Amino acid sequence: MPGVIGAFHELDAAVHAIEELKQKRLGEVTVYTPTPRHELEHAIGAGPSPVRRFTLIGGFCGATFGYWIATWISDYWPLVVGGKAIASWVPYTIFGFEMMVLIGGLSTVVGLFINSRVPRLTMTVGYDPRFSHGDYGVWVECTPADAVTAESVLRESGAVEVRSER
Repeated sequence: MPGVIGAFHELDAAVHAIEELKQKRLGEVTVYTPTPRHELEHAIGAGPSPVRRFTLIGGFCGATFGYWIATWISDYWPLVVGGKAIASWVPYTIFGFEMMVLIGGLSTVVGLFINSRVPRLTMTVGYDPRFSHGDYGVWVECTPADAVTAESVLRESGAVEVRSER
């Protein structure tokens, strides 16, 4: 979908532009920033990261696998010590914890790659390399009829460059 991109030198100007665009409801807003900034997250209204679900599910699966594999091995190769139960959960807690940390950590990395869409084989519409070097970019996905309003909001907020794409 076509849209408008605005380049900003100052963070406050970019935050003001995002708030104005959200207030006018012109379309989906995407921000390009050289570093993560909480001001931009608050302006966009981003919710909590979905990566934490990958960590939780991976941790549960890892702990379950850790207990299961330790129990399975002890049933096939029993080590009878002083009449104690062969498959007792207490000594397997260490292995279950270690597997929880391992699988939880690996699933966090997988969730990070999935949610950040890495590797990205094509360039994102509106991205400019200077957004990695200190400038802030605000991309508004809007119809051609709303593009004029979006351009004026970006210019009034202090954008150093505003251009339409696609």
